[in-house]
Amino acid sequence: MSAQKSPLHSVFKKFEKIIRKALQAIEIKSTGEDLLERVVVEAPRDPAHGDLATNVAMVLAKPLAMKPRDLAQKIADTLTENEAIAAAEIAGPGFINLRLAPGFWTDHLATIVEAGRSYGAGQTGNSRKVNVEYVSANPTGPMHVGHCRGAVVGDSLANLLEFAGFDVTKEYVINDAGVQIDVLARSVEVRYLEALGEAITEIPAGLYPGDYLVPIGRQLAAEYGSELLEMDQEAKMEILRDRSIDAMMRLIKEDLALLNVHHDVFFSERTLHEKLSGSSAIDRMLESLRGTGYIYEGRLPPPKGEVPEDWEDREQVLFRSTSVGDDMDRPLVKSDGSYTYFAADVAYFKDKFDRGFERMVYVLGADHGGYVKRLKAVARAIAGDKAELDVLLTQLVKLYRDGEPVRMSKRAGDFVTLKEVVEEVGVDAVRFMMLYRKPEAPLDFDFVKVTEQSKDNPVFYVQYAYARCKSVLRQANADMPDLDLGMEALAEAELGRLLDEGEVALIRKMAEYPKVIEQAAASDEPHRVAFYLHELASELHTHWSRGKEMPELRFINPDDAKVTTARMALLTALSGILASGLAIIGVSAPEEMR
Repeated sequence: MSAQKSPLHSVFKKFEKIIRKALQAIEIKSTGEDLLERVVVEAPRDPAHGDLATNVAMVLAKPLAMKPRDLAQKIADTLTENEAIAAAEIAGPGFINLRLAPGFWTDHLATIVEAGRSYGAGQTGNSRKVNVEYVSANPTGPMHVGHCRGAVVGDSLANLLEFAGFDVTKEYVINDAGVQIDVLARSVEVRYLEALGEAITEIPAGLYPGDYLVPIGRQLAAEYGSELLEMDQEAKMEILRDRSIDAMMRLIKEDLALLNVHHDVFFSERTLHEKLSGSSAIDRMLESLRGTGYIYEGRLPPPKGEVPEDWEDREQVLFRSTSVGDDMDRPLVKSDGSYTYFAADVAYFKDKFDRGFERMVYVLGADHGGYVKRLKAVARAIAGDKAELDVLLTQLVKLYRDGEPVRMSKRAGDFVTLKEVVEEVGVDAVRFMMLYRKPEAPLDFDFVKVTEQSKDNPVFYVQYAYARCKSVLRQANADMPDLDLGMEALAEAELGRLLDEGEVALIRKMAEYPKVIEQAAASDEPHRVAFYLHELASELHTHWSRGKEMPELRFINPDDAKVTTARMALLTALSGILASGLAIIGVSAPEEMR
């Protein structure tokens, strides 16, 4: 995304400016910018109430010591002096409903046509550097369906933020420094021995049993023969660790590629522990924080409830996270002198901050809910108010096939792999449906329902709307070959001919797109884009159905080239927004549905 400021596309921002000018005109000056930030301009829930609604009088009445309806009337009287506003009506306790001038929406359609697929882009980000870290599964096996939702949410969020004008880095942290890597290495050693001809009747308890490790064992046997058996334990384990991690990361990247997920950075946790010039990144983090008071020597109280057998009452190095919002201070060094996982988390955040990111987003599974406070505490301690940290938690996905639960995998044995899901239903169905619920809500995914070609299948419903637009544009070219449907001709079309309520409703819904992008980016909620696309598709299909009963509303009128051109401009703008939104959530926009 270019750092250059994009033209203002948002109707809602336009009228926020008009309202501010109205406030200046009636000499309301002492309200404070913080109050004005609470002023909202939005589409009313019921279109019968008007085109736009605002709460400005409700927000400002109390600090101005005025009755909301009295203030609303004063503001409304001033707003109607603007040529874009046909009427301003007071509703309820003091809301102002605006009815816009008859030609406003068709004039705005020209803006949408001219902007094309960049409509709504680059409006809020101002090239701020954002790091979105997502998936980050332990490199111990193939991706499973539990990873799938976080992958889609994180990738779509990164696309959304980039479209909104942020400078985005997609990041995956490789958890290659923990105990699980030794378990993986020992699991691969079993497969290596098996490849050498040793009979393995049962995988030892505690090791990974999946068949996906068999090829690694065979590769090691082909390369080393029995040489690894003769090495000392540490040298052998180093080879096993490195080869296992490399093989698992290749597998994980292949799985993610099936979802069209591609990260910019793969960050190795091991690099935080490696000694360079005598110190590691964690060493340097601790040294930098000692002078701030966040690092101290102390004792922690025993855990509430039953005290575990391995709990030690000892003096240790602690992070004073309670001073920045956490529930308890956190240990940084284990009793054996090695660093805790939390110490690596702190050093990792500091690394991101040192790389210049102003906002960090972590997309984690719901089982990581306990990490949120401690991560936010780390951000406050290291970055203060110079960087933001947001954590998104994604809930579980339950798989069904025509209503019956799906539990087992052909390949992994005890879970369903991401690859199996994508290969069965396709990447478009997976990505769209993973966003068709809020991430914090559990998701039921039915293999049969997500592949149905019906209006009850959201991904089909939206893609069909795009294909329908393209089909009509092709048909117009065939039926009216002399009609100029180039972008220049569409931009100059007589859009004022679009007078039907269904046509205007489509333009109004399209005009919401920049606001949807702005709100979704501000709240880290890419699912809003999926919801909006479904609503926009619904508007098109509804209007299309009206054309069956009323031929004069059909998009192609061979007897009226000008109205046909205007309607082709409408469909071109509509297809551009559908394609733009589908690209954000990583779903294709097919020109034909088969």
